[in-house]
Amino acid sequence: MKYSFVFLLLLSLNSFAQCKDYIIGVKGDTLNCVDKKGLKQGRWVIHVDDVRGERGYEEEGVFLNSKKEGPWRRYSLEGDIIAMENYRWGNKDGKNVYFSPMGDPLREESWKAVNPDNPYDTVPVFDVNDPTKVVGTEVVKLEGFSLKHGTWKYYDPMHGGAIEKTETWYLDKPAKKTGAGDDDLAPIDVTDGATATQPTDPKKTTAKPKEVLEYEKKNSGHKKIRVRDGSTGG
Repeated sequence: MKYSFVFLLLLSLNSFAQCKDYIIGVKGDTLNCVDKKGLKQGRWVIHVDDVRGERGYEEEGVFLNSKKEGPWRRYSLEGDIIAMENYRWGNKDGKNVYFSPMGDPLREESWKAVNPDNPYDTVPVFDVNDPTKVVGTEVVKLEGFSLKHGTWKYYDPMHGGAIEKTETWYLDKPAKKTGAGDDDLAPIDVTDGATATQPTDPKKTTAKPKEVLEYEKKNSGHKKIRVRDGSTGG
């Protein structure tokens, strides 16, 4: 037990030594680390006050060399979840879900992050006469930092969370049905096999997104974050 304590103490001191500035969470963990190069590292908690009519919020997640990485969660100042986002290379990547102040889903977004060090990707090339048939691949340069890619859903919180609109995107371009002879052949959506935006019954309601159910299962009540300043200065 004695040796375990010494090991944890040394590990903690090593973590502090790598940070020029930091704060200590209520559980004793190091937060908001700024390394000696001035880069944000590790787990961060960011507080933003209400400004000029814009509601404030708190968000938490991980920085890697001052770029957001992995899942991030955003809460209202009252402690309610308002956004669940995912990042790669500091850019939005994968599914992101946004909520109303009452906790109802407002929309789901699907993104593809672009690696700033290698902004190229291999995409399928489809037969002009048969848009379901892949005839080859092509290397393309991806313009931008995060591209709309996959299915986007917009919910109507006033009508039980019914899907109000659905969009399908492929590398920042709308994916749509195309017939033979079309000059602008849109790729097929690779996320779910759909080839176009499908009409939605406005009366049809939908279950909460899987991410929301998993979050509610693991986290009950409001989110409150308290920290104490452990800045070393300099």
